[in-house]
Amino acid sequence: MKGVETVAADQLKKELGMFTLIALGVSGVVGSSWIYTNGSFFEEYGAGGMIFGLALGTLLAACVALSYAQLTGLFPRAGGEVVFSFTILGRTWGFIAGWLLIGAYVSSLAFYFTSFGVLLEFYIPAMDEIPVYTLAGSTVTLPILVAGLALTLLFYFLNVRGASLGGQLQVILFIALIGIGLALAVVGFGAGSVDNFWPPFYEDQNAAMSVLRFVVPGMTYMAGFGLIATLAEDANLPPKKIGWLVVATVLIAGSFYCIVLASSAFIMPWQEVAGMEQGTITAFTEAGFPVLGTLAFAIAILGLLTSFLGLFMATSRIVVALARVNLLPERFAEIDPKHGTPKNALMLVTAITIALGLLGRGAMVSFLETGGIYLGLVWILVVACQFRLKTKYPSLYEASKLKAGFVPLIGAVGAALVIILALWPGTNMSLAWPLEYGVLIVWAVIGAVFYFMSKPIDHEVALERLLGEHKESLPRQLKEDAA
Repeated sequence: MKGVETVAADQLKKELGMFTLIALGVSGVVGSSWIYTNGSFFEEYGAGGMIFGLALGTLLAACVALSYAQLTGLFPRAGGEVVFSFTILGRTWGFIAGWLLIGAYVSSLAFYFTSFGVLLEFYIPAMDEIPVYTLAGSTVTLPILVAGLALTLLFYFLNVRGASLGGQLQVILFIALIGIGLALAVVGFGAGSVDNFWPPFYEDQNAAMSVLRFVVPGMTYMAGFGLIATLAEDANLPPKKIGWLVVATVLIAGSFYCIVLASSAFIMPWQEVAGMEQGTITAFTEAGFPVLGTLAFAIAILGLLTSFLGLFMATSRIVVALARVNLLPERFAEIDPKHGTPKNALMLVTAITIALGLLGRGAMVSFLETGGIYLGLVWILVVACQFRLKTKYPSLYEASKLKAGFVPLIGAVGAALVIILALWPGTNMSLAWPLEYGVLIVWAVIGAVFYFMSKPIDHEVALERLLGEHKESLPRQLKEDAA
């Protein structure tokens, strides 16, 4: 009974409803840079290459999301991918999944730390004043540091107070993000013309190849939909619904991307948008809608804020999951009794975000590039968990109300392609040598140190800690299958 009480005391407070989860999931996917870098992508791939390639990338991500949906319905616990991998593939793979996700998410958080001030510089030139130091070819200024620090500490205090408070803020930001996107779409499609978009490729361009080439970065645009699985323990919803929300997140986010990007190709000839320094922002301004140009910039700010908040919450839950099974120090699994939040884990995420953010935007680009590798590997791991579940735990598999089938394999192959193109020297997606390859190696070495320093615990105890309130039914099925 003592062990049961300890586990119960470690449960996160269930404060997140369906709409809040959707807001967190979609907002975690939709970032900021796409709205002002699409001009360069139009120039390289054509409007059709970017938009249709992104749509295809969305479908591939949705294939992987089906695996997430099935597994989240069975294991609605903090750390999602860590729980899946640990339970189905074993302790080592559980750690690998968690370590890869932490690497990917904190890289994004640190990038947003500096990017927040850089975005503000568009309208506040003073953000570029008072240089402090230069790293990796990028000068870090005091106003940018202060802005990043303020943003990080704000989200830390919001999350410590409870998931519902952060969730409520996310809902407000999400509604604003969607509302502005719809305004751009209405004006872009209404005041613009299909003739500005069609034909969507350059005359001498290989259309099919351009679309396929953008599938690779298009899939990286969809990174982050696993937030739903990671935050499942905070959800006040039936497990089956949580699982389906993962798929819904991918489809909503992908549709939002494509609709807003298409509107900027309708409002004026996309060939003119191609090469614009600020993409959609400039397109609407030059088309005679300066207010909407400003609102497009607001999407960049809102996308950054919502992604930051979602990733911040999710990273702390991954830390909790690893700490519950001693793969990280146990104190990071402790839950604040008053607010029901992982205070220590949140402090760790805050410290890492600030430490990496201080390196500056130039250095963080390398971390961000490697993050795509980490996420692709996690996608493959999750699909592997889904297929291994059927053979290792057949009764648990049969108990699943949602069965993804073979469709997720399509997404896993796409993820493998992303990884191969990134690691293979000389491709248009290759990592920068030697810095970015060095980042991969260093992160792997640090992870190996943590793993081999960790003290394994009894497997049944580990399952109890990971599965929490589901420990009464699932472990019994796991034992039956194992026997």
